[in-house]
Amino acid sequence: MAARIKKGDTVLVVTGADRGKQGEVLRVLPKDERAVVQGVNIAKKHTKPKGMGQPGGIVEAEATIHLSNLKLVDPASGKPTKVGFRVLDGGRKVRVAKATGAVIES
Repeated sequence: MAARIKKGDTVLVVTGADRGKQGEVLRVLPKDERAVVQGVNIAKKHTKPKGMGQPGGIVEAEATIHLSNLKLVDPASGKPTKVGFRVLDGGRKVRVAKATGAVIES
């Protein structure tokens, strides 16, 4: 299956505690159908000291979020949209915003 959301895309969170937040996709995990989005789904992790240079403490980091909870932001209008696919004349397959028909560059 082709990837509808890729690294570097701007997405909107549709459901959950962070509903309405936008962020850039930092990493996509296709086998798990999850993604890491910058500034969204922040989780706190307690870490032990790892020696002299590494103090312990509480570290905040982005946790993964399911792809079904994300919508791609249309580059033309700036609004959330569904993603479709189109084959261009040269035979290249590209992602297309369903709302405006604009081609989404990777």
